[in-house]
Amino acid sequence: MSIDTVFAELKRGTHEILVEGELYERLKKGEKLRIKAGFDPTAPDLHLGHTVLIHKMRHFQEAGHEVIFLIGDFTGTIGDPTGRDVTRKPLSVDEIKINAQTYQQQIYKILDEKRTTIRFNSEWMRPKSAADLIALASHSTVARMLEREDFSQRYQNGHSIAIHEFLYPLLQGYDSVELKADVELGGSDQKFNLLMGRELQRVYGQAPQVVITMPLLEGLDGIRKMSKSYGNYIGIDEPADSMFGKLMSISDELMWRYIELLSFRSLSEIQGWHRFVKEGGNPRDVKVDFAKEIVMRFHSAEIAKKAHEDFVARFSAHQLPTDIEDITLKSCEENMMICTLLKEANLVASTSDALRLIKQGGVRIDNARVEDGKQSIPADTFHVYQVGKRRVARVKWVRAS
Repeated sequence: MSIDTVFAELKRGTHEILVEGELYERLKKGEKLRIKAGFDPTAPDLHLGHTVLIHKMRHFQEAGHEVIFLIGDFTGTIGDPTGRDVTRKPLSVDEIKINAQTYQQQIYKILDEKRTTIRFNSEWMRPKSAADLIALASHSTVARMLEREDFSQRYQNGHSIAIHEFLYPLLQGYDSVELKADVELGGSDQKFNLLMGRELQRVYGQAPQVVITMPLLEGLDGIRKMSKSYGNYIGIDEPADSMFGKLMSISDELMWRYIELLSFRSLSEIQGWHRFVKEGGNPRDVKVDFAKEIVMRFHSAEIAKKAHEDFVARFSAHQLPTDIEDITLKSCEENMMICTLLKEANLVASTSDALRLIKQGGVRIDNARVEDGKQSIPADTFHVYQVGKRRVARVKWVRAS
């Protein structure tokens, strides 16, 4: 492939490249680049949101570059303050070890094991002395740290910022020095930390890395970023039926976002999907192909085929309509009873009607029967609700500010 073709593929789906011209020139030289992406093992498993970065690492692998999957077992004991309005509770060393092991098992569902290097930042951080950390801290200022939006907001709102939180961007940046990274990948919310790597590489006499930020993948609700804490995630170790069903439940609009960031299909194939829909094709057919691709990646082609067949059987059995309405509700409440939600979404005439239908077994959430009419649905969630055989809607419930 030409350099322009390779560059277009590497640029695909990215949020920002700093500096784009630098990356293009390094690719033109034909050098084998060192690509770094760091993951703090803060949870025992990975979800599709995490894989946006890992997919981009794979793109670099396919272009012949060296990929370093950095596990932040040292920085994980501090806790990344990015996006937090309070100090994150650090994990214990034992928790981090367990989570790190599962990461190593899961990433090879995407990356080529033979072409992937796994490193731990405790390798170089634990031997450091207090004097070493003080020297590292001398390369930045409090004013510079307060340029970070989340730190600035916490400071202005009178929320505490622990001193060790200021160390986190420096430690992440220093990882790039130790690894001599040519490119670092991270989420768009990580821009400050990634640029710190460029600054520190200059201080230590290295060529500054190119920074590539990737968009944060929205969860199933299409509102917040995918997260286990929001309940809007698809875990890469989930059963195939659950994974397939969740992917089929996303809105047609969100489908294209998922395809852009998660599909390994070529740009021309994806453009073909767009043409198919534009010319009157059903987006559901595209969604099926995409869902099968994702399930096949994390399970197998045979299991993906069966998940599709099982989904079709359930779909036919419950006679769900082809076109499902998207509804957004707003409320100041933290929780809403299922019968109230159904009434607000105009899926039932009254709450008593909802309770009666639930008692008769006629209400389902994501194809699971609702047993309790007093069941609470938390705010900022997204589900497919079915009342009877024909009344179906994807309902986003957003908590009003």
